[in-house]
Amino acid sequence: MRRAWAHRAQADQPPADDAAAWFAGRLPDGWFTENPVVTVDREEIVVVGTLPPLEGEFADDAERAAAEAGRISRFREQTRDERIGIARQAEHRYQRKVAWGARLGGTEELFTTLSVPVMTRLRQPERKVLDTLVAAGVARSRSEALAWAVRLVGEHADAWLTELREAMTKVDDLRRQGPDLG
Repeated sequence: MRRAWAHRAQADQPPADDAAAWFAGRLPDGWFTENPVVTVDREEIVVVGTLPPLEGEFADDAERAAAEAGRISRFREQTRDERIGIARQAEHRYQRKVAWGARLGGTEELFTTLSVPVMTRLRQPERKVLDTLVAAGVARSRSEALAWAVRLVGEHADAWLTELREAMTKVDDLRRQGPDLG
């Protein structure tokens, strides 16, 4: 019963194909040096923008990283109320939560992103992999070990995942262009 409701709610969710363009048009001028990177899934929209570069000299990379983190923190505090207002508009439009992030030099920080539970059934060999990661101290729990494994696959299979997403987009386009049976 619950699965049917979740599927129906997802089917009723509006598309977010234009989210990047909407944010590019909605965000105040001067926040970012270029249009933000907007990533969308079923639950969340993450908007990450690049801040203007720092001026001045820094003694070393650690000092520069500290300055970048400080600038990102200042951006987060100074834009909080306006980001919340924009997020509410986007959440109403797209029926997804909105999270924000900023990038400056080699530093990127995300603000209040969702952590969504995902249920899965694993057989003993897969559980043993997770338990080994926990026993070795790589993760504190099976849940954290699974998240670690998914991140690792994402990093090492990025080109393949990108190609797969593009193919899925082509299939969606073909479905929309299908014959009108009505």
